[in-house]
Amino acid sequence: MLDADRPTVIVIGAGFSGVMTAIHLLRQPDGPYVRLLESRAQFGQGTAYSTRSPHHLLNVRASNMSAFPDQPAHFIDWLSRQVDLSAIGGFVSRAGYGRYLRSVLREALETCAAGRFLLDPDAATAIGRDGARWCVDLAGGRRLRADAIVLAVGNLPPSLPTGVSLGDRQGDIAFGQDYIPDPWNWDFDTAPSRGTVLLLGTGLTAIDVALELHSRFPDLRMIALSRRGLIPRPHGPAVGMTPGNDLPAGSVADIIRALRTEIGTGDWRDVIDRLRPFVQTIWRNWSSVERGRFLRHAQPWWDVHRHRLAPPVADKLKAMIDAKVLTVRAGRLSNLGRQAKSGKLTASWTPRGTTEIKTTPVQCVINCTGPNGNITVSDDPLIAGLLRDGLIRPDSERLGVDVDRSGRLIDRDGSVSVSLFALGPIARGQWWEITSVPDIRQQAVEIAASVLLCLKDTGSRKDRAPAASGK
Repeated sequence: MLDADRPTVIVIGAGFSGVMTAIHLLRQPDGPYVRLLESRAQFGQGTAYSTRSPHHLLNVRASNMSAFPDQPAHFIDWLSRQVDLSAIGGFVSRAGYGRYLRSVLREALETCAAGRFLLDPDAATAIGRDGARWCVDLAGGRRLRADAIVLAVGNLPPSLPTGVSLGDRQGDIAFGQDYIPDPWNWDFDTAPSRGTVLLLGTGLTAIDVALELHSRFPDLRMIALSRRGLIPRPHGPAVGMTPGNDLPAGSVADIIRALRTEIGTGDWRDVIDRLRPFVQTIWRNWSSVERGRFLRHAQPWWDVHRHRLAPPVADKLKAMIDAKVLTVRAGRLSNLGRQAKSGKLTASWTPRGTTEIKTTPVQCVINCTGPNGNITVSDDPLIAGLLRDGLIRPDSERLGVDVDRSGRLIDRDGSVSVSLFALGPIARGQWWEITSVPDIRQQAVEIAASVLLCLKDTGSRKDRAPAASGK
């Protein structure tokens, strides 16, 4: 029997961010009904853990991958009970971690009160007001109502890179065949088995794609191209780490100088790890000008040192580079077209530090530049609609949506919403470091607490039972 006085919260997105927020909302016995929406076939995976490749490992050690900040051994204990899954050098496959999240979700479903937690396999396409409540339109034609909504949509797909045009038919470029806009919405089996493929980007996504392509098509050659040609550094041996005691302060240049000085006396990995507890505070303390300076000049270097490769992955990557299966280049793509006589696909690019244009025949180009944070160019109907209706606005650095310290969305006019929230990578502008499990698991606790406080402040309403109606 549904309680008409119990409010309803809709969480949009059932990756790590959405699942853990929902679970923390359910931990309060007299808390709300929770409806978890997911457009994918599987709940509890998202893009990160939907891969089935054994070559794709987590880039954080298993010992720090508990879903619960107050139970640091939760994942390790679960892993010890899995007879067919283990950590490789301390790192677990992403597919294995997806299994863990589904088990956490299943336990929440089995232990909460009947009818209080609903999994809804449908995509949210629009959000609007319905009196004092919110309504959510779904791709399947239904309309749901809620008292609070949490956006946990994860990473948005990559943006269109310079050199590739959506509307230009001059080169007769076939999207999805010659140019792959998003490798995680693509069938790897359709890749060419021979020749050369150009990967745009040299970060974690490019390495994932290179490993998977090489495992399927050993004769295929790959070129990875990015502005600086930087690749992520490997993790070192597992050692105990003492967190730093003092909050570093100052400009981007000041902090880089301090890091270099400290790195001169020890392992750079330890120095970066000791800085981690302070990163969000440093980001918030910087002005918009200083944040922009970091994004333009220091972010690529920070990313390759901060977001590292599991040693087994680093070893495979080195072997591929040594064997010239994968070549890493620094430069910019300037054009994707076809040779006039042969009709073969070509990629024209400018090496870093030169004005020379090189032209390389390729079988296809894959966009591995990583997620797009600029919501003003997103073609996601939900995000585009919220932006058009003024319910959200981009943060000042165009990293995602603008939110306050409690995760409440800020609208076009600068007003803070009472009952619309966002967390995870989509809210990166507020926290910066909010893309990995150790950061998001704590944020999920805090956002859930903010939602519960919001519902308490607004008081109970008689029309709050979960409802759905045809449009």
